[in-house]
Amino acid sequence: MLFAALGLLLPLAAAAATPFTLRGKLDSVSPDGQTLVVTSRTGETAKVHIGDQARVTRVGPASLAQVKLGDFVGVAAAPNASGELHALELHIFPESMRGVGAGTRPFDLAPGSSMTNGAISVRVESADGPKLTVAYNGGSQDIVIDKTTPIVAFARGARADLKPGASVIARGEKGADGTIEASSVLVGLDGLVPPM
Repeated sequence: MLFAALGLLLPLAAAAATPFTLRGKLDSVSPDGQTLVVTSRTGETAKVHIGDQARVTRVGPASLAQVKLGDFVGVAAAPNASGELHALELHIFPESMRGVGAGTRPFDLAPGSSMTNGAISVRVESADGPKLTVAYNGGSQDIVIDKTTPIVAFARGARADLKPGASVIARGEKGADGTIEASSVLVGLDGLVPPM
């Protein structure tokens, strides 16, 4: 009986949607605002469905001077030649998003990269740029920032921010028909390409 039940579950698991991230340019928005057509950075076209619960986040420019102790941030990073984590990008969350995704996990921005979300507990300055300790419940990561690291700030967005020509990152699940059911969409403001 157990094996029979497992046999019934396997096809369901195979048909389940898988987590997916789409980075690209927004080509069009349906009249009801729920379907986006996006051309990915590699040239493929995909449909993105935005349900009522999907979160839209604006991504705008920021600077290293805005990165302060206690800020809740997200940092994509990868090991450098000496083994230290070097930031590929840093984004500052608004206070209303404090705690979102806290922790560290593998990320798909570059080979071997990780994403760490947490509060800046230590900032040590150097000539090349600061080293930040990003702390979260259960641990922390030391990450080196340099003058070339892209830094942006997040703000709560709305469907009205999703306009053709904007650069977007849609995260959600990709169905069997290729449509992405988005749980969140990041949209760059004024031509900004979200660096994460």
